[in-house]
Amino acid sequence: MTTYFVTGTDTDIGKTVVSALLTKQLDAFYWKPVQSGTNEAHDKEDVQRICDIPKEKILPCAYELSEPLSPHEAARLDNVEIDFNKIVKPKVTSSLVIEGAGGVFVPLNNDFMMIDLIRKMECEAIIVARSGLGTINHTLLTLNALKQYDIPVKGVVLNGPLNQGNKNAIEQFGDVRILGEIPFIEDMDFSSLEKPVFDLSSKK
Repeated sequence: MTTYFVTGTDTDIGKTVVSALLTKQLDAFYWKPVQSGTNEAHDKEDVQRICDIPKEKILPCAYELSEPLSPHEAARLDNVEIDFNKIVKPKVTSSLVIEGAGGVFVPLNNDFMMIDLIRKMECEAIIVARSGLGTINHTLLTLNALKQYDIPVKGVVLNGPLNQGNKNAIEQFGDVRILGEIPFIEDMDFSSLEKPVFDLSSKK
């Protein structure tokens, strides 16, 4: 059984879509430990809807916060204290896909950031990045941060219009594999994508 932690180079980068597709491909369980912005939307519901994943495969969040803000700020407004020690990786009977909130240096509370949670989960990270201008810098910074924390990286998924130049640069300068590319798809209909969507083999 495999566990992947889906993180991003930014917020609204496509982590939920990638998490849904990954969960479907692996027939895995999906878990979002900390969910902000439940007043507007809920990622676990989007994951279930995007790929018609069985509801029993969608695990409850450790923390659900009302406002669409960084977890530490959303928790403050909800008068909630996020206890890092209480965020415990669930025991499941198959693979597990964990979706983070924002990027790797998003604060959870005054002492811990998202990257600390990724390391605590003892799994490989998958980075979701935009395909367009600026992505090389953002992706290499995220890769470097994960390396500094000794977190293994499975690879990168690019979201948006196909961009061969940026793909090549990230692979070369980041010494990392591009696991897949998700173009803009109208109405969130992913049935046209080739299966499997992501190359999760061990090749370099």
